[in-house]
Amino acid sequence: MIKIKRIYNGLDENDGYRILVDRLWPRGISKENAHIDLWMKEISPSPELRKWYCHDPEKWDLFYALYEKELNENPEVLKRVLQLEKLYDNVTLLYAAKDIQHTHAIVIEDILKNIN
Repeated sequence: MIKIKRIYNGLDENDGYRILVDRLWPRGISKENAHIDLWMKEISPSPELRKWYCHDPEKWDLFYALYEKELNENPEVLKRVLQLEKLYDNVTLLYAAKDIQHTHAIVIEDILKNIN
């Protein structure tokens, strides 16, 4: 199972394999306390898209479509997550955004669910 979670919510025994899907390291979290198994920067939105979006909910629908296009153009990163899910059963995609309804991790999760 693949799920998403804010990295600030801490470690849970049901997290399984923990993947940070942000391009930038989350503020206020030390690498020792992050408990991540993999930092997958390459799955995050491109710097240009991230800067344009700037977590503006008004841009969410267009951001979703543009980011989905980016991910579909780079299927290897999605395949890697699916391979990890087969190995570990539970995979948690970690992100730092405050807005839990408008985060790129939702896009990743949606695409992966549609692949399965």
